[in-house]
Amino acid sequence: MSARRTEDAARQTYQAAERWVNQSLRRNGSLFTPDAAIWTPELLEELHTRFLDQPDEGTGNFIEKLEQQLAGSPAAVYQLMGEVLYVSYLILANRNKQPHVETVLGWSPEPVEIPPELISGLQAAFINLGAGNGMIPFYVGRLIETVAQWKTLELSHRDRLLNDPWAFKGFLFDLSFHSRMLENNRKGQSERDVLLHIVFPDSFEHILEGDKRKIARAKAFARFVDQQETDIDRRIQQIRQAIEGKLGKDFGFYDENIDGNIRKYWKPRENESIVEVFEEGEQSHQQTVSDLQPLADQTFLPVPFLREIESLLEEKRQVIFQGPPGTGKTYVAQKLAKHLAGSAERVSLVQFHPSYAYEDFVQGFRPERTGDGQVGFKLTDGPLLDFAKKAERDGDKPYYLIIDEINRGNLATVFGELYFLLEYRGEKMSLQYSDKGEEFALPENLFIIGTMNTADRSIAMVDLALRRRFYFVEFLPEEEPVKGLLGRYLEKNPTNAGWVVDVVDKANGLLKTYGASDAAIGPSYFMQEGLTPDKVALIWKHSVLPYIAERLFDDRERLAEFDLDKLKGNARD
Repeated sequence: MSARRTEDAARQTYQAAERWVNQSLRRNGSLFTPDAAIWTPELLEELHTRFLDQPDEGTGNFIEKLEQQLAGSPAAVYQLMGEVLYVSYLILANRNKQPHVETVLGWSPEPVEIPPELISGLQAAFINLGAGNGMIPFYVGRLIETVAQWKTLELSHRDRLLNDPWAFKGFLFDLSFHSRMLENNRKGQSERDVLLHIVFPDSFEHILEGDKRKIARAKAFARFVDQQETDIDRRIQQIRQAIEGKLGKDFGFYDENIDGNIRKYWKPRENESIVEVFEEGEQSHQQTVSDLQPLADQTFLPVPFLREIESLLEEKRQVIFQGPPGTGKTYVAQKLAKHLAGSAERVSLVQFHPSYAYEDFVQGFRPERTGDGQVGFKLTDGPLLDFAKKAERDGDKPYYLIIDEINRGNLATVFGELYFLLEYRGEKMSLQYSDKGEEFALPENLFIIGTMNTADRSIAMVDLALRRRFYFVEFLPEEEPVKGLLGRYLEKNPTNAGWVVDVVDKANGLLKTYGASDAAIGPSYFMQEGLTPDKVALIWKHSVLPYIAERLFDDRERLAEFDLDKLKGNARD
């Protein structure tokens, strides 16, 4: 069992990484000029001072800023920075890897070159950070500070850690950073995952934390994992061992061409359902279905519909259920969130209203009586910030925030700078009332489900900026699966008022004729225990008819067509 890549370019990368571990981590030797002492505590400290304690926040790209930061450095510092950059780039996808390293080495008064055998080590690309180099300074900074703290350990302690993958991980995850660049800053934190893989490629995947969490909690893999195990990497190791046992060969979690694509089990693409890949007999697809079956029984919604919502949540972290009243949006949101979270304690609900503000939702000053009886103001976290902090402290478990009636609030006002954080999970930024230097990020394990009433003309639709940050799921009474929901419910809960299904369908047909299909009658009005004809009449008179009257602007002639007895007509019993 091994997580390492096997292509030729990858072998060169692992050889370069092993050379760095043996010469620079175990000792102080240079990666490029083995006889020189380059990775020393003294040189790391000087690089720390120039780069981490004096971050260049001006204009220009990473390399332009770096040249200013290193100006006037001794030759050994330029070489160390070139080697640090080489190691940081080793498994990242970036077309400028070799040019950047060579540029930094070229600034030195005594320039050195990348050894030919190490140039090929930069050809592999296991991890893609996306466009631009915005995160590179933080990856580089974390590597510098990590190795600087590593060098404070006794040699025997270092050797022990380099012989024990899990002890080495413990060292990395226990580190605290105190430089000006990295203190209270989570940017570049995935450098830990990079280091784990290049130091122990057989034990740790070349996967960043966000995708690791998806794999570790994927329903399709649940039976391969000891559910008492909380360490993400150990869970993934168990999953790898089980899948390799079934396939009889190595595989990669990102592979596109292996037995139907393993990736689809944990990261389905948009509009793509999880497929059968490697199981025979009791297939993983069937296992996933059975996982959602209890929820389907509760909500009377088909498993494929629920699985699609689950996939959308995994992909974007945010969905909105939209439709008219009575379609079960809030009910389904609560049941689904509790099912996926695994505990009601990891689900929270907040309801927006027209006077709801940023200070109510995110953070603001609230009145508080002081010790001397006076009234002062205290900065208090709102439900979003409070729940996000709980999720971050419990990072291995999913948390679900339900925002009911999301479009009843002034969204631009309520969300503020969260618009950015919703789109860029893991990125940090200062909040409106935060102290200088204090930043906040929406954790990867926080999922958001909003509900939106499309029939209420008094409230706004969500704006385009928020719309592109959410997936939208329609709950439409005239379309499946909501259309058949009442019928499925009454099959499980027999009644002598079964004709109500036809009545609702006829009423919705009339509303569509009058151009009010966005206000179709939802099934939830009648999904009640002990439904009788008298109870249907009561609900129709005091809930349904007032709702229809509002939609038809009290047009009495049209409203008469929605008389219950008239609609009932020849409907079946």
